[in-house]
Order: sequence, then structure tokens, then C-alpha cells
Amino acid sequence: MRHDAIIVGGSYAGMAAALQLARARRYVLVVDAGQRRNRFAAESHGFLGQDGVAPGVIADQARAQLLRYPTVAWAVDKAIEVAAEPEGFQVKLGSGAASRGRRLLLATGVEDVLPDLPGLAQRWGRSVFLCPYCDGYELKRGLLGVLATTDAWFHQAMLIPEWGPTTVFTQGRFPPDAAQRAALTARGVTIEETPVVALSGPAATAELQDGRSIALRGLFLVPRIRFASPIAAQLGCAMEEGPMGPIIRTDPTKATSVPGVFACGDAARGAGSVSLAVGDGALAGAALHRSLIFG
Repeated sequence: MRHDAIIVGGSYAGMAAALQLARARRYVLVVDAGQRRNRFAAESHGFLGQDGVAPGVIADQARAQLLRYPTVAWAVDKAIEVAAEPEGFQVKLGSGAASRGRRLLLATGVEDVLPDLPGLAQRWGRSVFLCPYCDGYELKRGLLGVLATTDAWFHQAMLIPEWGPTTVFTQGRFPPDAAQRAALTARGVTIEETPVVALSGPAATAELQDGRSIALRGLFLVPRIRFASPIAAQLGCAMEEGPMGPIIRTDPTKATSVPGVFACGDAARGAGSVSLAVGDGALAGAALHRSLIFG
């Protein structure tokens, strides 16, 4: 059958989009390989009505609710190739199957590219974080750190003191200029220019190159990101540079530069949280539905 829409990516944004279409009684196929970006986190915070619930539980509940709609199909698979056709798109899956849809929605997400620092990867989502709104409150005003890894380090270092006393580690790569130094000092931020060479301990103790250790309750950083799927590039969707890396360019209705293709979630915006993903997906799903009516 030809679906009204094929949604590539079944995490929070993709499911939110699918829900809008399902409630309009449209036929939807969701293709998802099961790799949520926040799978490393034990709890999800800041999502109204689900604060403190495990992210996997939120995703499982959402999927169960979505699949109650008879017009929704779900493929546990990976989209590996997409081709435009006169009446829509054909999506080839890793299993060898192929499906057709009038519209295509990319909710493919991104992958975080973490610094190559011993002890960091195993603490990601547990005591090393990106989003203070998601994880800062639970750190109980303990000593916090900011690891400078991208040009966004200054913004983050100015923000984190809201959640606790903060040290910014410039890593010898991002020396603050005079204005930045004055602003950080005014915020009470300690500037540490000796590089962190490893993380240790039950939380995130920073081991410095000169042998010192600083015991932190939590460490924040802004990682680079990369697309979790090559589909947007295959289609020739226009990109733009976000604060962490490239994202898919969309207009206010979440339409991409390729006719009939919409995008939402972390791959199409410069921030990552469950709340933002759900809102973005709901907007994309409703806009895609209107495009089926009005062209």
C-alpha cells in the first residue's frame, strides 16, 4: 500500500508527528531502529506530566498509545535509501523491504560526538551532561564543571552557575578574552586553564594534567553532533550550521528544501530535550497533514 506519510525515526519527535496524522485518520508508517539519543539517561526531566520518568518508559508508553490507532504501522528497521517518485517517495529498508508514501518526514535524530577523554563516555548521561534544564536540578547545588569543547563553551559557562558553583575548564584551547573573563568572574565562575586529562570517581572527578583533582558533582559540555542517518543528505536537503553541528534547514512549517519532505526533532533544530522534540514533532505532523490537503 502507499502510505500517506512515512516517518523515518520513531523517537519522541517522530511519534508526536505520527500521532497528529493518526488522529486525522491518515495511514502512517513509522520506521525506527530503536536508538534513542537519550538512552544513556536514567530519568527524563522537564517534560510536563512525565518529570522524573525513565526516558525508555516514556517512549514505550507513547508507542503503545500510538499503535492503538489502526492506521499506524511500525517497522523495527533502518531506512537505508530513499528515492523520489512521481507520487511521493520509496523508502528501502535494511531488511530488504520497500515502502511507499505520499510524504516523507525525517525524525532521524543525531548522535553526540564526545571528546576522547578517558572516563567521559561511561559517565555520559549519568554525571556528564549537555542540558542543565534536564539534569541540573538533581545535582543539588554541588560543585559543577564546564568542559570547553566547542565555541559554545562561554554561553554554557555563564549559564551553569544557576545550578551550583561552577569551574570552567578551558582545556588550553579556549582561552577567555578580557571581556569573557570579566563576565565569568562576575558570575562567580572559576577559570581553570590546566587541561583535564581524565574523569574518575563515582561522579565526575576532574583529573588535571598537573596532578591535581577536582571532585565535581556533575560536568557539562557541548558536544559536536552528526546525523544518525544519511537520508537527508541523500535527498539533497539543504543544511545549516547549528550550535553543535549541521542540522536540516526547515521553514516555519517544518518543510525542508525538498518538496514533500518534512523534518523535525534534534536533526532539524539546535537543541535537544524531550519537550522540544515532542513540540517540534507535533508541529511537523500537523503541517504535513495540511500539505496533503492543500498541496
